[in-house]
Amino acid sequence: MGPVYDDSLLTIGAFAARARLSPKALRLYDRLGLLTPAYVDSATGYRWYRIEQVERARLVALLRQIEMPLARIAEVVELPGPQAAQALTVYWGEVEERRAVQGAVVAHLRDRLSGRRETMYEIKTVDLAEQAVLTERRRLRGDELPRWIPAALGRLERAAEECGGVAGPPYVVYHAEVGPDSDGPAEACVPVTDARAAQLWLEKHRTGASLRIEPAGRLAFTRVTKAQVAYPQIGSAFDAVERWTARKGLTITGPCREVYFADWDAASATDEVCDVAFPVG
Repeated sequence: MGPVYDDSLLTIGAFAARARLSPKALRLYDRLGLLTPAYVDSATGYRWYRIEQVERARLVALLRQIEMPLARIAEVVELPGPQAAQALTVYWGEVEERRAVQGAVVAHLRDRLSGRRETMYEIKTVDLAEQAVLTERRRLRGDELPRWIPAALGRLERAAEECGGVAGPPYVVYHAEVGPDSDGPAEACVPVTDARAAQLWLEKHRTGASLRIEPAGRLAFTRVTKAQVAYPQIGSAFDAVERWTARKGLTITGPCREVYFADWDAASATDEVCDVAFPVG
């Protein structure tokens, strides 16, 4: 008996109506392995589906409504219910973070186009004592920063823990522009408690890191959220600090920096995580 006589099978048109999907979408999902027909006539190419497949088809359709990529849907629909729910939670968290970043970019562009680029930033100053810092310096492009910064700071923090401990928040100094067309260099820095122990550690391990003394001084800074750290809006934060410094009659005495005072991984897109700063005198 051919499948056309099987009451448990639906033509692609009937199945599309039940699943609230178009036949075109069903053919695409078949090609991607998301929703394979129960039977395909080798002579005519006609597709038949089982009624039990309607639930999976509707799940695929709902996941597409939240713009989940098809490749990711293919993974989710194969998971048991609780694991699929967790995968959905992870995906939606990524969506919300991406939208927060996009919202920050829109705010940056709106302020820039309207001439109100500084209104969103509160500028402050802080005095810092002399401190020893372990550093790594590297030339790199802007798209490499998100990987290099946590890796470099992680290495330096582990080294500092072996030398008496971390003495302050880590930071990254930009000695020149880092972007699509400029490679810095950038310098990852971690303050260390015991400079002598740090020097001995470097002589023993020879990792390519170095030790230097950061002189006492004052920083002018503004605090930004995790979303605002993304390019290009972080540039407007640096611009705001520079203009504020000039209005106050201060002089920038060193390269700009980002000071990371919060747990980056635990922070949401709207949490404050970083001070954008310049040494001033």
